[in-house]
Formats: sequence, C-alpha cells, structure tokens
Amino acid sequence: MRLFIFSLIIITTAVPAAGTDFPIEGTKGTVLAAKRVATFDEPWAMTFLPDNTLLVTEKRGALWHVASDGSKKEVQGLWKVAYGGQGGLGDVVLHPDFEHNSWVYLSYAERGYDNTSIGAVLVRAKLNLKDPTLKLASVERLWAQEPKVTGKGHYSHRIAFGPDGKMFITSGDRQKLTPAQNFDGHLGKVLRLNDDGTVPTDNPWQNRGEIAKQFWTIGHRNMLGIDFDADGRLWVHEMGPRHGDELNLIIAGKNYGWPIVSNGDHYSGVPIPDHDTRPDFEAPRAFWVPSIAPSGLVIYDGGMFPGWRGSALIGGLVSRALIHVDLKGETAKEAERFKWGERIREVEQGPEGGLYVLEDGSGGRLLKLTPSH
Repeated sequence: MRLFIFSLIIITTAVPAAGTDFPIEGTKGTVLAAKRVATFDEPWAMTFLPDNTLLVTEKRGALWHVASDGSKKEVQGLWKVAYGGQGGLGDVVLHPDFEHNSWVYLSYAERGYDNTSIGAVLVRAKLNLKDPTLKLASVERLWAQEPKVTGKGHYSHRIAFGPDGKMFITSGDRQKLTPAQNFDGHLGKVLRLNDDGTVPTDNPWQNRGEIAKQFWTIGHRNMLGIDFDADGRLWVHEMGPRHGDELNLIIAGKNYGWPIVSNGDHYSGVPIPDHDTRPDFEAPRAFWVPSIAPSGLVIYDGGMFPGWRGSALIGGLVSRALIHVDLKGETAKEAERFKWGERIREVEQGPEGGLYVLEDGSGGRLLKLTPSH
C-alpha cells in the first residue's frame, strides 16, 4: 500500500525587500520571524565556526567568511571547480576538533583528464582564523568519486562527522541509475571514512573489492541532506525521480533499493515498483508525493525552539518551503511547513539556537529564523 504525504496549498505574498524583517506563518499556525543576514550568488552550504561566524560556499567556487553583522570576506586559496548544472563548490564542514587542528572539509565537482567526465571530490585544508589573509593552506585531497562520468547532476557530496569521529559522505548516482546497485564504483552510496580519508576496517563490505570497503549503505539516488540525531542515528534524505522523495534512517550494510524500487516514477512516466513490493530493501521512514525536492538537513537540538528538539528541518527546492519533520525514535512524519516563495538550499542551527537558511540561486539570502513573539 502506498501512503502519500501531500503538499498543502497556501497563498503567499510577495517576498519582502532585502534588509527587512518579515513573518513566516506555517501550515499549522506557527509564526517565525525572519531576518536577512547577507546575500550570495548561488549559495550551497554553510557551517558555523567556534567564534559564531560562518563559512558559506557558492557554487561558482567562492568561500565566504561571514560575520554576525552580515559583513563578508572572501577566503583565499580556492581552486577551479567544474561549475555547471548541479556541479560546482559544494559542502563545507569543520573537523570536530577544529579549534585545535584548524581542518575544514570541502567538496566540489572536478573535470577528468578528458575534460568531459566529471566527479565529486573531497579535500581538507587548514584555515587559521587569526591570520588576516584568511587563506586556505595545507590542502589535502582525501577522496574522489569513481568513476567520473558525463552529465552535470546528482553529485550529492554532503559531509557529516559521526559521534565516533568517522566521516560520512553522500555520493549520488550521477543520474546513471543502475550503478547504485554495483560494488565497483561510488555512485549511489553513503560512504564512511576516517578523518584523513583512509578506510575504517569495520565498514560492512570488506570482501567486495577495495572501493566497496568505503561503503556504509548502497542503493541511493541524490542525497542532499545528512545529519545525526542526539542518539547517534544517521538520517539522510534523497530526491526521488518524479516524486517519491525520501527521508531514510541509515543503517550499516543496508540496501535502499534505488533504482529497483521507489515511491515515485521515472520522468518518462514509466512506473517503478513501490518499496513495499520488495521488503528485502530498506524502506524510507517518510516520503513525499508530490515532490518537495529536499536540500539541506539539520536535526534540531537547541533551546530557542524547545518543542522542536529532536526534529528534522529540511529545505525544499521545488516545494519552496522549510519542512519540519517530527522524529520519534526511528519513525518520521511531517509536522508543518513554512513557505515564503523562495527555493531553500541549506538549513543549519546557529550556536544560539536560531535556524539559518540559505535561499537558492542568484541573490540567495541567508536568513535567520527565530520564534515570533
């Protein structure tokens, strides 16, 4: 039986001018206060630094240091990225011990030697915040998506560190479908690596080849959100094809079924068997028909929204919404969504407990969301 989560249709007013504060009302009546912090050109990811400032990536290949008042300074030492389609500079994450080792982790798309194939890459670099030049140094290449293929979509390349200090990377199927089930390449997988890019010996597939030793789970499509909850469970969402977007609880050694099963259909209209036809594959804990096009994920644990502790907040591109999902143990259910007419690329929790969202595209704003009193 297919269960559907339908979008609620609400009438939205014009987006307020930049620099003004404005309210955002949710579908269940919750009101948020939104404040513009800064504006970017195609922002993609952000992370908070120990001094409460921010790093923000732009797809074309820029990394910005953003002060609490919204002033920006470009970080130097970046390299050329394969910009185009969904490709470019991607995620930015700090090492859990950043205050002592200064490691920043970045993902991006790069071209192969033939200049037509492209793949995701993960590097780390030192960033000394006390150095006025604010330049990346000691760049180390840790991982490259294999094989590089043609096309400009589904890189995924989101990064998260787990409670055990291991590093998790989402590696999308690059719109190639069947490689998500293969053990000879990274496409369509969640990977688990040590912080220096080496492979942990306790990953689940130790006898399926060298590349497979990196895999944590297989059978994924395009995963643009990853985070751990307070109990150490890993949650990842992924875009379905025509509908059927998923929120998955990631369990080591499991196969999530793409492209054999999905709660959506191919873009051609050809149906795909539902998850419930193949109980041997791990089914999503929540899914969306129509599509929300999820991008960005944070599991909230702050004090500013006490009723939201343990909930997932997901950005929506097609849905143009911030989506609040209740997580109860290993179950998930949409609770409310907030719409203000803009595509949401990224969501993070601020050090003071506020929510920060990046709007997608040229002129995308960084907004701080707080309770409306």
